[in-house]
Amino acid sequence: MDNTKREMVCIACPVGCHLTVSTAEDGSVVVEGNRCQRGVEYGREELLAPKRVVTATLAVSRGKSPRVPVKTDAPLLKAFIPGLLDQVYNMEIAAPVALGMVVLENIGGTGVRLVTTRSVLEVRAI
Repeated sequence: MDNTKREMVCIACPVGCHLTVSTAEDGSVVVEGNRCQRGVEYGREELLAPKRVVTATLAVSRGKSPRVPVKTDAPLLKAFIPGLLDQVYNMEIAAPVALGMVVLENIGGTGVRLVTTRSVLEVRAI
């Protein structure tokens, strides 16, 4: 591993410690500036394999709303996010849509799912 050094603000707890995260000569990750163990874990993950919870909106056909908000049910590796968003913005689901409905399973083989965060009722023809 190269001798990487990054400055970041920890978001693992409300304190918001200013971290310096780097790799030592032996390849281990060194985290400085943290006030708790969560800062060490956050800094290490952010340097080695950053993840994010992804939020977006998905098109709905025959719905009282044209879009429904969706999010991943766990953080997803950043490398998978562009592909996921391409897929989401080219999808459409039919109403009715239930809160918590699974839209995509096992994104990129990670076990992470994409779920709806709101219900959308179907527009009924008169």
